[in-house]
Formats: sequence, C-alpha cells, structure tokens
Amino acid sequence: MKRTYFGTDGVRGRVGSDYFTPDFVLKLGWAAGRILGANPDSKILIGKDTRISGYMFESALEAGLTAAGVNILMLGPMPSPGIAYLTHTLHAQAGIVISASHNPYEDNGIKFFSADGDKLPDSVELQIEEELTKPITTVASQHIGKAKRIDDAAGRYIEFCKSTFPKNLSLQGLKIVIDCAHGAAYHIAPNVFEELDAEVISIGCQPNGLNINAGVGATAPLLLQQTVLKEKADLGIALDGDGDRLIMVNRHGQILNGDSILYIIARSRQTHKTLYGPVVGTVMSNIGLEIALKNHAIKFERTKVGDRYILERLKATNGILGGEPSGHIICKDRLNTGDGIIAALQVLAVLISSHHDLDALLEDLRIYPQRLVNVQLPYKTDVLATKAVQIAVQQAEESLGDTGRVLLRLSGTEPLLRVMVEGQDEKQVDLLVHQLAATVRESLQSSSTN
Repeated sequence: MKRTYFGTDGVRGRVGSDYFTPDFVLKLGWAAGRILGANPDSKILIGKDTRISGYMFESALEAGLTAAGVNILMLGPMPSPGIAYLTHTLHAQAGIVISASHNPYEDNGIKFFSADGDKLPDSVELQIEEELTKPITTVASQHIGKAKRIDDAAGRYIEFCKSTFPKNLSLQGLKIVIDCAHGAAYHIAPNVFEELDAEVISIGCQPNGLNINAGVGATAPLLLQQTVLKEKADLGIALDGDGDRLIMVNRHGQILNGDSILYIIARSRQTHKTLYGPVVGTVMSNIGLEIALKNHAIKFERTKVGDRYILERLKATNGILGGEPSGHIICKDRLNTGDGIIAALQVLAVLISSHHDLDALLEDLRIYPQRLVNVQLPYKTDVLATKAVQIAVQQAEESLGDTGRVLLRLSGTEPLLRVMVEGQDEKQVDLLVHQLAATVRESLQSSSTN
C-alpha cells in the first residue's frame, strides 16, 4: 500500500493549501492517537518549532488526540531531537513534532517519534493513513484525554546535550558563533555551549513566527560566515529550524557540511576504538568521503536520502554513526535521531582533545566538486521516465566515467527534482548539472503543452 500523506519525514505541506489545514491535522491527531495511544494510560508528547502556524496546529492536534482518549504532554518550542529524547525518557508512547524543518514559515509539518525516540516505521504510518479514511469519533466523556504542559522541557534537554560531552573537557577559550535559524533551538543551543564555558555569540535567536530559516541557519550560512570572520571566532555552528541539522564554519569562514562533520567524528571514534559497524551515508554523500574513509579502513555504506533510512541501516549492521551532507548526523551511541547540537559537541570534543583546529582534522579528506540544482515541479509528472532525460543522464555518466556520479531524485519533502552531479573537474561538473537541469525543464514544458 502506497502512502498518501507521509513523505520521508512525516507529513508536510503549505499551510492552508492542499490538505494541510487545521481540520486535517485534527483528524491526523485523532488517527495517530487511535494507533499510537491504544492503551488507556497512553500519553503522547507534542513539541513545535517557532513558525506562527505552530499554535494553530498544536491546538488541532490537542483536540484530535484527546478525542481519541490520549493524554498529552505539551513541550512548547523544542528541537526535534529534544522531543525524541523526552519521548523516551518520559516513557511516552510517541512524540509529535510540529515543524517543516528547513522549509520557509509558510510551510509546516507533522512528524512522529516512537516510544524509543525513532522515526515511525512505514507500516505504522500506513496504519495511521488507513485510520484517516474512517469517520472521526470521540471516546466517552470520562475517557477523554487530558493535556499538561511540561515547564522544564528545555532544561532537561540542555542537561542531556551537555552529558554527551566528555566531563574532563571544557570549551573554555573557544569563541563560537551559533546560528539557530530563528528556530526551535533559539533558547537551548546558546545555553548548552555557554554552560560548557565557551564564549558564545548568538545569531538567528530572535524568532517572530515569520523569520524561521529566513537568510539564517544551516540552509543559509552566509551570515554565519560573515560573523565568524568579523568576530574573529574560532568556528561557527548553524542549525536549521528544528535543530536536527548541523553545518559548521571554520575560522576562515569556510563551510563544513555533513560529510566533513561525519568524517571527523568517524576518525575520532576509530582512534578511540568506539566505532562499530559501517559508517552510513546516503546516495548524496560525496565520493571523497567514501574514499577517505576507505583509506583508513573504515567501511562505508549508502542508503536512500533520509535519516530514517540511515537509522534503519545502522540498526541492521550494529553501526553507531551515519549522516547526510545536509547535516543530519546520527550518533547512535548518543541518540537515535539526527541532532545538530550533539553532533557539534562531538566535533568540539575532538578539536579540544586533539589540540588541532578544524583544518588539521580534515587534512586527509578531499571533497570532490558536487553541484546540486533543484528543479521546481509544478505538477505530478514522471519526468525521470522521459527519453530525453534518460539519454542526457546516460551521456553525462559516460562523460564522467569512473570518477564521478549523476543522481536525479524526487524530494520527499518539497515539489522538487534534485539534480546532482559530482566529479573531479569543477567546470565539467558545473556544465553537466546545468545541462541536465535544462533538459528536465524542457521535458516538463513539453509535457505540459501536450
């Protein structure tokens, strides 16, 4: 059975358009409550990021869940990984995050964590979708769920983040710029690093409901780069709207994406003999990361894009470390989901204990030129099946030979086709990716006029 609403990371859409409306979210809460909160004493956590529509959807979820007889613990603004952590430690049956992650404020989403703090398996998401087809009902009045707010949720998560940093180390003497994307980590990340004795300069920490991810954060790191250089900081840390992505900037203002971060942590775990199983990346991971890990006898595997698939592979191989170039880094020996703050702390622990800067930690890693172009999809179409696109892909692959890769994939969260080309020669990569994107656009235009 194919999922109708759930994508790679929950349900997501433009607020008020298509199906993503308050009445739909109310029924989604009811359906989720019926599946995830089947026991009489069930409780489900609800947290959100800072976008303005979060208030509306929080109320809708509350109504749906309580109608299904489920008790609710309200967390307020919290990073997604913080909600995963609290779902597990508070012994809840599930956690719900109201967030569209790195998307603009006009979008929002609903994603779920299981009792163990994992993403829900496909089978459970299908059960929720099946429940959505049924008419909504309300349990008897004496069984209606209750809602309670957890006032110290942020403090609990801050202490957990700090616990993942070695007790014998301190960030004293480090000057760090932290960009929270005006998102869910705005009141958490600066406190974590300050309480570990770093000198912290905060940007992107003034959410107003409309500015989440707007020119700040992991998807727009220019301001972070400029601030690191201006303040002569040792490094910069950028999170996205819900705090599960991490991008770093070195003291020269150069960006370190998820591949570089993953390499630093992997080599450290290997040195300390705490690296188990393969390091797991995705089809988007740079071939340079794979080569560098191989040179150090570290096995590397790829999955589909999405941290849920990385976690599935880590579980299957008894691995502890995986991640995506976009900055989702899973340190499974710390938490079962991507966590930007925790990943940053792992890198800083390596930096402090080794007495090296970020440049030195990446000396053995050569990132191959990789270009990604997003092509907007105005309607549902199987553009990948068109002959012109298939021929263009084949020609590009032949041009690159064994020293590069071509990947065209549909986004699981947005109406986009992502066109990626990777190879040794930057000019060739640039030329090929724009040629492929142009072919895709031409095919879309041709099919729309037929």
